[in-house]
Amino acid sequence: MGDIEAPNSNRPRQNALLSVLPSKEFASSRKGMLLIAEVALSFVSFVCFAASTAAAFVTVPLLEFLAALFLLFAYSTKFNERFKGFMWPLMDFMRCVSASIIFFIISIISVSKYVDGSSKAAGIFGFIATIVFALDFYLIFNELAAFLKQGGGESNEEPSRQQDEISDSDSD
Repeated sequence: MGDIEAPNSNRPRQNALLSVLPSKEFASSRKGMLLIAEVALSFVSFVCFAASTAAAFVTVPLLEFLAALFLLFAYSTKFNERFKGFMWPLMDFMRCVSASIIFFIISIISVSKYVDGSSKAAGIFGFIATIVFALDFYLIFNELAAFLKQGGGESNEEPSRQQDEISDSDSD
């Protein structure tokens, strides 16, 4: 009897672990790869800052790691589709803009002011994270601009049609 119960008890553990990990489709998408890179770079930068003399900067990589991890989980489990009240692309855009600016600033400070190796490594990983976050907010901006351009183009055509009809009726 113990042999029959043992495989069943292992199966839910595997399913629970797989449900936490991002799906293969999302992980291979452009957004998935960017979020995974942001999580990894923020975590490595956090570890480097924690081991360095520039430990005062450890908060920024930790917060960005947690925010990127949350959005990775939200996008991979389609959590964002269940909560329509949040402006997910705008929230992600603001996160990426603030992260790239702050990572750039603390990377410059850690590379120029501190002399230990882990501060320099944290600065280098911070510069790489700055590039990844900047690429992410550039792509999000292009998607938002295209979406707004489509929505704005349709609403602008309707008033001009109405005005044409009004001007035609006045000329008769």
